[in-house]
Amino acid sequence: MRSLGVDPDPCDGPEPSKAKAEYRNYTDGKLLDRVYNTYLQMHTHQTVDFVRKKSAQYGSCSLRTMGAMEALDLLDQLVDESDPDVDFPNSFHAYQTAEGIRRAHPDKDWFHLVGLLHDLGKVLVLFGEPQWAVVGDTFPVGCKVQKSVVFGDSTFHNNPDTRDPRYSTEFGMYQPHCGLENVLMSWGHDGVLHGALPLLLPLARARGLPAPLLRAGPADAALGAGAQQVRPLHQAGGAAGRAAAPGLLPGPDRQVLPGAALLVSGDPP
Repeated sequence: MRSLGVDPDPCDGPEPSKAKAEYRNYTDGKLLDRVYNTYLQMHTHQTVDFVRKKSAQYGSCSLRTMGAMEALDLLDQLVDESDPDVDFPNSFHAYQTAEGIRRAHPDKDWFHLVGLLHDLGKVLVLFGEPQWAVVGDTFPVGCKVQKSVVFGDSTFHNNPDTRDPRYSTEFGMYQPHCGLENVLMSWGHDGVLHGALPLLLPLARARGLPAPLLRAGPADAALGAGAQQVRPLHQAGGAAGRAAAPGLLPGPDRQVLPGAALLVSGDPP
């Protein structure tokens, strides 16, 4: 685990001059060995059985209580070892994301909130979970590895599910186009947030927050915050691209929830 023992220096934050095309480079860079080793461990140990055990362990969201700002402060002590672009605390990324969303979508206050909270599940690393079980892009377990999975062609050779006939075919234990809500994803910080975000709904009502937070907020946000880590959705541009996406994504007769679509691509379905 990579953690920091002192308060982070704002000077260590994001590089404002970095071009958009330079992000998410998994072929070279000074952090590549660290990133590859994190995904190698993830793709070795993330199995159907592992995911089900972790879902049972954390699914009730009842193991610990803390405020959102307390969790954000804890992220001052965490550097995400799966990220090829950053070597600074994850708390910086949370505020950067929220501010970027606010500039792009000033009328969607629920969206700003999700941007701030979307990585809070990474605090599990600070309570004993290995980074490979918490950080990084998620992927469907229980079926053949998708081509879009980061380092998917070189990191799954020791994963026992790849040799299990129940899971090694194209669709494995799923039906084609069954939809993400019916797919078991690799365990990680998004699984924690997916369970926790609906708990914000009573707070939203009590505080009298605007209708968008109630109508298109926590339910859409919970799906979207998880979907934003799924590579096939990142690579399916707009409504037409998502409808045509192969494999487990919804077919043309299915709709990705509005909040999920915004989080994934920035445009509604």
